[in-house]
Amino acid sequence: MKGVKSKWNFFPDMKNREIYIPNTPLSEAKKLWRQAISKLAIIKGKVEQVGVEASLGRITAKAVYAKHSSPFYNAAAMDGIAVRHNDTIGASEVKPVVLKPTQFDFVNTGNALPQECDAVIMIEDVRITGDGHAEIISSTTPWQHVRTIGEDIVTTELILPEGHKITPIDQAAMLATGSSQVDVRIPPFALVIPTGSDLVKPGKPLEPGNIIEFNSLLLAGYLIEWGARAKRNDIVLDDPVEIKNAILDGVKDFDLVIVNAGASVGSKDFTASVLEDIGQIIVHGINIKPGKPVILAVVQGKPVIGLPGYPVSAVLTQRLFIKNLIYGFLGISPEPVEMVNAIMSRPLPSKMGVEEFVRVKLGRVSSELIATPTGKGAGAVMTLVRADGILTVSAGSEGIGAGEKVTVELLRNLDQVDHTLVFIGSHDNILDVLANLLHRERPVIRLSSAHVGSLGGIMAIRRGEAHIAGTHLIDEQTGEYNIPFIGQYLKDIPLQLINLAYREQGLLVAKGNPKNIYGFSDLIQKDIQFINRQRGAGTRILTDLYL
Repeated sequence: MKGVKSKWNFFPDMKNREIYIPNTPLSEAKKLWRQAISKLAIIKGKVEQVGVEASLGRITAKAVYAKHSSPFYNAAAMDGIAVRHNDTIGASEVKPVVLKPTQFDFVNTGNALPQECDAVIMIEDVRITGDGHAEIISSTTPWQHVRTIGEDIVTTELILPEGHKITPIDQAAMLATGSSQVDVRIPPFALVIPTGSDLVKPGKPLEPGNIIEFNSLLLAGYLIEWGARAKRNDIVLDDPVEIKNAILDGVKDFDLVIVNAGASVGSKDFTASVLEDIGQIIVHGINIKPGKPVILAVVQGKPVIGLPGYPVSAVLTQRLFIKNLIYGFLGISPEPVEMVNAIMSRPLPSKMGVEEFVRVKLGRVSSELIATPTGKGAGAVMTLVRADGILTVSAGSEGIGAGEKVTVELLRNLDQVDHTLVFIGSHDNILDVLANLLHRERPVIRLSSAHVGSLGGIMAIRRGEAHIAGTHLIDEQTGEYNIPFIGQYLKDIPLQLINLAYREQGLLVAKGNPKNIYGFSDLIQKDIQFINRQRGAGTRILTDLYL
């Protein structure tokens, strides 16, 4: 076993259990997981036969060969008359050839040619006389305007190889060559078990401390997108016996089981101790962020994965350790990952010794792709909603500086990225309204906003890293907004200053204003705690001016 050393009982004594998680390198964790999975018989996958009409998107389990040719007869490719090409030799405008009714047959596109015919003349090139004869003014070549037997597909020809994802045109080809059934691989069936006594189903009344359970839908959705079938279990409470029973029931009926939450070493985290008791833990704890507590285990010959409870951690670790597992079940190669080069719009510090996966927005400014982090919080779902790609910061790095070149794994196609307006600077909710209106009126265009403060926005324009910057900077000397800063930092850059909105700013106080705070002068009280904005933010400069 690699990873957890502790032997937890079901009601752990805090003094006796381990309170750390090992930091297995990601590359080693992947290697250990591959080795463990390769020994499981279920990874080879199962096969079923389905009707071709119901096979869209399925993976072929065997090669598909043509049962008959297409077309399986000589077919007219045009509306006209079927003839023997020898009967047309010498025909010209000067010396037309007149065919007797016994020398031709009328045919429509797709009709079978009479056995003695080997060419078709388009009907617009034929003049039918009053006595039923056909006059033509040009000779034909053998098989002119004829789809010969096997022109498209010949009997026994390979239609689809094994391990191929069936498309609509594949279905048509199979039907055209006589196949009504096809052998396909049965997708793996995954069970997603959400755990946590603080979870409540969507739509239920909420109390402080409650968390709406949506991770199982999120995880199951990605499993289905990758080709698996997925079922969401009911919420399982933070009880080791219930967790144990849910996992054991799962491995009986499913090909793999995913346990969400409880993977760490908190007082209510029982997943590791349960898996250690009923199976073999391959790895617990990897040097990645987010997602360190992930558990990779085998129970009764089935893979069981314990994912962290935070949604971003859960999604990223599922991509790392389950996506390829699904492809293995289906016997297909992983889809190629599209990578692009970009320039960081602002500094990105990172902890040495941890491989970090950072969600970034991308946009093309001039000829360069600009990458801006959407945020680091493992529980911040919107960082993934807004992300265009994933930036990996290696474990040997302390971070990335502004202006450095980086490589990003795309989550959206590059065309979408190229149609993105990059907005960097001060944030306002009006930007979200504008982004929605813009997308509604011109769906191809997206607005990407990164909130780094007013001065950060001006510097992004200066460095050529944004199309638009949001700023509300007051000059302490003149009391004028924005223009003095533009003159100082952007005087040689062609731009347009747009006054989008006026804002009224104030102080946010506790409900009922118990400290009687009505202005900056009230902040001198000793029992006041004041949270300031970051340096360079317009609100910070305004605050400093008042102070």
